[in-house]
Amino acid sequence: MSIMVNLDVMMAKRKMSLGELAQKVDITMANLSILKNNKARAVRFSTLEAICKALDCQPGDILEFVPDGEEKT
Repeated sequence: MSIMVNLDVMMAKRKMSLGELAQKVDITMANLSILKNNKARAVRFSTLEAICKALDCQPGDILEFVPDGEEKT
């Protein structure tokens, strides 16, 4: 099982670049990129809240549970 981060999908829906989101959330582009590319091992609720505010979405729009054997590529 794993948690997939669909940040790129929400950014595309909102027509927002990585740099613009990083600035709004006050996080480095490198750290945001790690999150966007599913390389993060954890995310702070305060960061998740800031991302949801900036993208006007819910945490479930960004995070998705994928059962074993159903991994997305």
